[in-house]
Amino acid sequence: MLPYGRQSISEADIEAVAAVLRGDWLTTGPVVAEFEARLGALAGGHRAVTCTSGTAALHIGYAAAGVGPGDEVVCTPMTFVATASAASILGAKVVFADVAEDTALLDPAAVAAAVGPRTRVVAAVDYAGQPADYDALQPIADSVGALTLADAAHSIGGTAGGRPVGDLADITTLSFFPTKNITTGEGGAAVFRDPSLGRRAHEFHFIGLVRDPDRFRITDEGPWHQEVHELGLNYRLTDVACALGLSQLSRLEQFKRRRAEIVSRYDAALSGMDGLRLLGRRPDTDPTWHLYPVRVLGGRRREVYERMRAAGIGVQVNYIPVYWHPVYQDLGHRRGECPNAEAFYAEELSLPLFPDLTDTDVDRIIHTIDKVLG
Repeated sequence: MLPYGRQSISEADIEAVAAVLRGDWLTTGPVVAEFEARLGALAGGHRAVTCTSGTAALHIGYAAAGVGPGDEVVCTPMTFVATASAASILGAKVVFADVAEDTALLDPAAVAAAVGPRTRVVAAVDYAGQPADYDALQPIADSVGALTLADAAHSIGGTAGGRPVGDLADITTLSFFPTKNITTGEGGAAVFRDPSLGRRAHEFHFIGLVRDPDRFRITDEGPWHQEVHELGLNYRLTDVACALGLSQLSRLEQFKRRRAEIVSRYDAALSGMDGLRLLGRRPDTDPTWHLYPVRVLGGRRREVYERMRAAGIGVQVNYIPVYWHPVYQDLGHRRGECPNAEAFYAEELSLPLFPDLTDTDVDRIIHTIDKVLG
């Protein structure tokens, strides 16, 4: 079975991890700091805080933004549930805004209609690897005193308007799950344009510990002293994981090029195929493609999914609209809230896309879907 995505692990990756295992630090050591510095540089020179998953990154980002009860977070429904649930866990009300019909990216017009005085964050997702339209979203968020959050789990290494992912929104969250564009096993990071938010995020992910003597409220203790001003969690990523991340990061451009080659091969073969519609593309972007979504027309998505899998092609569906999950239905959400997202979901199918996929593999996938649709 060809999976829809998988990690690419080299001998250099293995040696990087082994070197940490032979050393003095397994966690909270120098490799974590180096990985965070490299991520921050890639993201436009901003502070990066590594953590245990992309979900943790979202939780950290919302917490740093001060999201809590009484706040609203405007969110895309075309995403994995964590983009919304990390805000819900903090007590916020999630307001879903529809996506653009062609790209499945958060629609600025829908956001403009959804924001209000309680909006604390506008959360977009760089679906499939394409950056959302943050040039349009930022003024809308600014108009109500909200922050923008880019869930960039799909898009590390991409750019829009010449600016890198990580510099496009106030807060950017990353995922390093094995199917993503680089991996640390499990892992993630949050990037902050505002240094004060970055500091708050770092403390939140480090159990809330404050270690700066200039900020201590208890001033008569010894050099061992540390204190907690706001409650936090242990979301720290280890040196072992960061060693893998650093090694993977050195190959990100290589991964990006290979993914783009595969996307081009798919585009050339599938653009005129009966029964399929390809994802719309945003101008002035250079994506790091994570998914290759197609729309299966004529109500045949499930049939094509099952027949492709029976043929050994591990297609996937990304994603069920978040508010269809029972937990959001129980909060009062109903089908029909975001018609474009629901129409997209009804037809979406993700074809395999990962750097180690060979041209022969891609041709097999193309031949199989052509045969299934024929």
